[in-house]
Amino acid sequence: MLDLKPTLVRLAAPAAACVLTACAFTPVSSAPEAPPVETALDIQPAAPPQPTPDPANERRIASLELQVLEKAAQVDQLQAQLDEARREVVRSMGRLQSVATRAEAASGIAEAELALQSMPDNVAAAGEIRRLTEQSSAEFEKANYGGALYLASQAKSAALAARGQIAEVDEGSLRPYERSLALPLQLETTTGSNVRSGPGTGFGVVYTLPARSRVVAYSSAEQWLRVVDDSGRRGWISQSLIRGRP
Repeated sequence: MLDLKPTLVRLAAPAAACVLTACAFTPVSSAPEAPPVETALDIQPAAPPQPTPDPANERRIASLELQVLEKAAQVDQLQAQLDEARREVVRSMGRLQSVATRAEAASGIAEAELALQSMPDNVAAAGEIRRLTEQSSAEFEKANYGGALYLASQAKSAALAARGQIAEVDEGSLRPYERSLALPLQLETTTGSNVRSGPGTGFGVVYTLPARSRVVAYSSAEQWLRVVDDSGRRGWISQSLIRGRP
C-alpha cells in the first residue's frame, strides 16, 4: 500500500504558502484627501471698528472752528482798517484841498448818514457811528476833506460791522446759553439751508436760503449761529451749513 502522506505534504505546502502570502498582503487604501489650505488671499481682513461719535468732542471741534473764523475776521478787519488809514493819509497829503477830495468827502458823509439812519438806536454801535459821522461833517466844514473822508469811511465800516449785531425782534436779548461773537462773521451757505426760529431742528423753518447765500452771524449757541441775510431776515442756521466768505 502506497504512503500518500509525503505527497500530500508536498502539495499542501505551496497552497499554504499562497494562503499565507494572500493573508499577509493588505491592499493600501487611498489616503484621505487633505483639507484645503487657507491662503493669505482667502483671509479677508476684519473691518476696523467704527468709532462712536463723542458729542462732547463734536461740540469742542465746532467751538474751535468758530473761534478760528472769529480770529480770521478780527485779522481781516484790522488789516482793512490799516490799509484804509494808509490810503487816507496818502490821499490827504496829495489832494487835501482839491475839488475831487471834496466831492469824495461829501459822498462819503452822505453814505455814512444813510447807514446811520438805517441803524436802530438800540444797537450798541449806533452811538459810535453817529459820533464818527458828526466828526466827519465838522472836518468837512473846516475844509479838511481828507480827514472828513477818512472819518466817513470809518463810520461806514462800523455800520457794516454792526449789521449783524441786532438783537432778536421778539426777545430782544440773548438766550441764557447764547454768546455774542467777538465780531460779526461774513459767511455764506454751502448748500440749500433752512433758517429756523431757534437753535435746533426742533424749531420751525422761517425761510430757506439757496447755496452761496450771504449771511452775517453775530452770536452762537452750541453748533447753531444766529444770522441775518442781505434782506434783513433773521434766524438760526446750523454751523455745518456755512463757511467763511471767500
